[in-house]
Amino acid sequence: MASIYSNISANKRKTFFLMLAFTAMFLLLGYAVSEYTNSIFPAIASLSFAAFANFSAFWFSDKLALASVSATPADEHEHKELHRILENLAITAGLPKPKLYIIKDAAPNAFATGRNPNNASVAVTEGLLRMLDKSELEAVLAHELSHIGNRDILVMSVAAVLVGTIAYLADIAMRASFYSAGDSKDGKASPLLFWLMIVAAILLPIAAQLMHLAVSRKREFLADSSAALLTRYPDALASALVKISSYQAPMKKANHATAHMFISNPFGAKDAGSWIGKLFSTHPPVEERVRALVGDRADKFLQTTI
Repeated sequence: MASIYSNISANKRKTFFLMLAFTAMFLLLGYAVSEYTNSIFPAIASLSFAAFANFSAFWFSDKLALASVSATPADEHEHKELHRILENLAITAGLPKPKLYIIKDAAPNAFATGRNPNNASVAVTEGLLRMLDKSELEAVLAHELSHIGNRDILVMSVAAVLVGTIAYLADIAMRASFYSAGDSKDGKASPLLFWLMIVAAILLPIAAQLMHLAVSRKREFLADSSAALLTRYPDALASALVKISSYQAPMKKANHATAHMFISNPFGAKDAGSWIGKLFSTHPPVEERVRALVGDRADKFLQTTI
């Protein structure tokens, strides 16, 4: 059976693979643009951009993720109980206490970020604090601590930055292609190269998203089970998941680049239930997660309404 150490090693390999694969995608897009414009500059710029994106993803992904949702440090006096719960769980898990942040959003959700346990942060929304009772909140924090302990946070944080960056670059390339269509220095640009750039601009974000999904779903089951072991109370996490996933409205600053980092789909139950929401979902269905936690008693939780 896989140990925590094999999981950590696997996540390190995934991180390296992500950075390598995204660099290749950047270079492919830059090559397509260079061929179309008959200039080496786009390829050089793409390589430089890839290096900068990888550097930022590794060292600053946590800050970027927190900034993307306008998270602010949780005041130790105003959120004294929340700090206490997180500290006790961290001690039990044998981890340093992560930095704690609050997201001013009515939608209930939470995520962990950082490159390692010594540089980790946990962010929770105000809606989560209002909706969950103490045991459920403890279970959610245990879930996020499990992501930290399993070293999922490095893969999740790197993926968030790189997915968003490549989509942004592809969007720029696609827009530029329309402005420069039929306009080359020698007037002999091949239409095939033009369409190659268009296809690259369309397909690369899709490829990035598929890779993004590949590292997202299984780790949620592992974090759920690890949280249940940490709190010794799987019912609390099952109840919390049902409550969180049944909230209809999306988070105010939800985006596809960071969606996989949250404990539940940040786009709300309505979006999660649509066919497009299921296609691009970064999380297993809540029914599967609840059944994995409580087995035959799952129907009791799934019938719960808020």
